[in-house]
Amino acid sequence: MIPAAAFLIGVVAGLRALTAPAVASWAARAGWLSLQGTPFAWLGAAVTPWIFSAAALGEIVNDKVTTGSRKAPPAFIARIVMGALSGAAIGAGAGKLAAEIVLGAAGAVLGTLGGSALRARLAKAIGRDLPAALIEDAIAIVLAILAVRAGR
Repeated sequence: MIPAAAFLIGVVAGLRALTAPAVASWAARAGWLSLQGTPFAWLGAAVTPWIFSAAALGEIVNDKVTTGSRKAPPAFIARIVMGALSGAAIGAGAGKLAAEIVLGAAGAVLGTLGGSALRARLAKAIGRDLPAALIEDAIAIVLAILAVRAGR
């Protein structure tokens, strides 16, 4: 299940770049992901989930007030990096680091492109962007929790 979980957390990063590492960090802190003795042990430190959560909340709020494209190079690259980091966090405890970095990054590409298309379709069907954005937020959070639980 770890490869699928790493890919799925990458998809989450494509939807909401900072939600993926925030949930991975909480999972590490709670002991769902065993990162002790890995280069990613810092994700489970006491303060790390709070920092990522504050950043993720800021991203969620900012998404509703600005119209920047997630497909613009800086945003796209950030999503790929966060997908790779979060995929690595899922794989590190099982000693599966390299493949999970790639899977997390690939998931982020799919999540970025697919999430953009899905949100546009939802917004068109609903007639407004805000409800579509809120649905995307909920999907990202649920998928992130499923991913870290599957990566245990």
